[in-house]
Amino acid sequence: MADTKKTIQLEIITPDASVFKGEVDFVLVRALDGDLGIMPSHAPLLASLQIWPLMYEKDHDRNGIFVVGGFLEVKNNTVTVITPNAELSGSIDRKRAEEAKRRAEKRLNAKTQDIDVERAQLALHRAIGRIVTVTQYGKKIK
Repeated sequence: MADTKKTIQLEIITPDASVFKGEVDFVLVRALDGDLGIMPSHAPLLASLQIWPLMYEKDHDRNGIFVVGGFLEVKNNTVTVITPNAELSGSIDRKRAEEAKRRAEKRLNAKTQDIDVERAQLALHRAIGRIVTVTQYGKKIK
């Protein structure tokens, strides 16, 4: 008989701590191959994640957590994300993220050859991800 559980367990783990653990209705992540929507009873899955917000829905309320890449495993109605860093939407300082975005853009637009382009692009992508997280999901986490 198929599992008819209405929620899925979500856990987001960094090297320092478990950032989030709880029952949710739906998870949306950006994998290297595109966006993945995960509902209860999802088939087992492994995926590499991009630097981007993870969205989860609980009781029709959407929340976001900024993840810095990593890996996702779906197994036995559990979604586990292992990432180098994750930030709850409520802990992101939008002003600081916007300043980081401006600094990265300035470095990328500089005409000097002594900049690390890859590092500046990564900083820009992280700043944009933080801005998107706080813009779309604000300060709420339940």
